[in-house]
Amino acid sequence: QVQLVESGGGLVQAGGSLRLSCAASVSIFSINAMGWYRQAPGKQRELVASITSGGSTNYADSVKGRFTIARDNAQNTVSLQMNSLKPEDTAVYYCKGVLGPWNYWGQGTQVTVSS
Repeated sequence: QVQLVESGGGLVQAGGSLRLSCAASVSIFSINAMGWYRQAPGKQRELVASITSGGSTNYADSVKGRFTIARDNAQNTVSLQMNSLKPEDTAVYYCKGVLGPWNYWGQGTQVTVSS
């Protein structure tokens, strides 16, 4: 069983920055891939960014150049640095870990960007 705990959400003005962190209960070396997803009210959950155990990254087109995902293997955390935030980035952000055939999700953290 893998537990993921997100932190770092909050309220920020458009153009501002936030840094989200996801702490895993196991060594992230054992997790094949980790990612950040978001879900806005009335919308489906969507991939924001992902990173494999080898460090390969993938970003949604809407966040490329503004968001950066990174792994800290020593701390067993994955972070999402979000810059130049826009009101349309407002959503609940979830951390996901893939371990073998299983997907694990955190509880989510709210990010609200005011215009």
